[in-house]
Amino acid sequence: MKAMRLHAPGERLRFETVADPVPLAGEVVVRVLACGVCRTDLHIVDGELPPHRSPIIPGHEVVGRIVALGSGVEDLAVGQRVGIPWLGHACGRCPYCAEHRENLCDTPSFTGYDRDGGYAEFAAAEAAFCIPLPQSYSDAEIAPLLCAGLIGYRSYQAAGEVRVLGLIGFGAAAHIICQVAVADGRTVFAFTKPGDSAGQDFAKSLGCRWAGGTDEAAPEALDAAIIFAPSGPLVPQSLKMVRKGGRVVCAGIHMSDIPEFPYADLWGERQIASVANLTRDDGRAFFARAARQRIHTTVRPYALADANSALADLRNGRFEGAAVLVP
Repeated sequence: MKAMRLHAPGERLRFETVADPVPLAGEVVVRVLACGVCRTDLHIVDGELPPHRSPIIPGHEVVGRIVALGSGVEDLAVGQRVGIPWLGHACGRCPYCAEHRENLCDTPSFTGYDRDGGYAEFAAAEAAFCIPLPQSYSDAEIAPLLCAGLIGYRSYQAAGEVRVLGLIGFGAAAHIICQVAVADGRTVFAFTKPGDSAGQDFAKSLGCRWAGGTDEAAPEALDAAIIFAPSGPLVPQSLKMVRKGGRVVCAGIHMSDIPEFPYADLWGERQIASVANLTRDDGRAFFARAARQRIHTTVRPYALADANSALADLRNGRFEGAAVLVP
């Protein structure tokens, strides 16, 4: 099969011919129909996350149709369309797994990081971690829901029952979860790069009550803020915008260092929380919601061989919504 592989952090992906994957016991192999390009992929490629395996095929927003089953797989069938998300394996035995917090598993495996992902024509995955997908979405438009949507949803849940929500960094995740928040009756404010009038118009078109730059203050105090941009200075800046008892949720797997800030900005029972990975329960809950509520994703398709261009465009903010590779 053809695949885009990373051989060393900081290098361009190489378009190569590699052996087709073969399913082990408990696994499936899918023909990749679409694979979203996530900012976590960019962190891996750029070396902002330490390498776990080399070479590696990135990609963890994988939409595929099953072409082969390993022994012991009974709940999925050849021909079925499934999603392969970031969490590819959890041990099921550590204290976190025992507490139904498999997102914090001590010995996890992640798709496109520890095991080959979806920047390829075929991909293998543990059947137990695949997600059956609603049929009402096309392959490309549902791909971003597998990480941007799932992490956005987990972050939204972590923000709590709020009235006014700020979304800091309006990319793939924010443009999905703002639709969920608006449907729930929340007032949503979007914060984009300063001067990004097109991004602010995009946010308003999806139901945000107000949109401005990260250099602007919110029109009113926030009950919670979710930070999707990987910029540590946004944490103390967001603390200044949340009311007493409010929460700042850091949604990314990587963020630059948080600068020193006065204790007075945290006082008043304000909280800073991080969101790590996802669980299979998150997947079931979110895709049940997506089946009920039509979530519109804005996607820019790229050919598999153009994955480096997609990553560069993501790095430089050249599109609204999400990039998706279509082999």
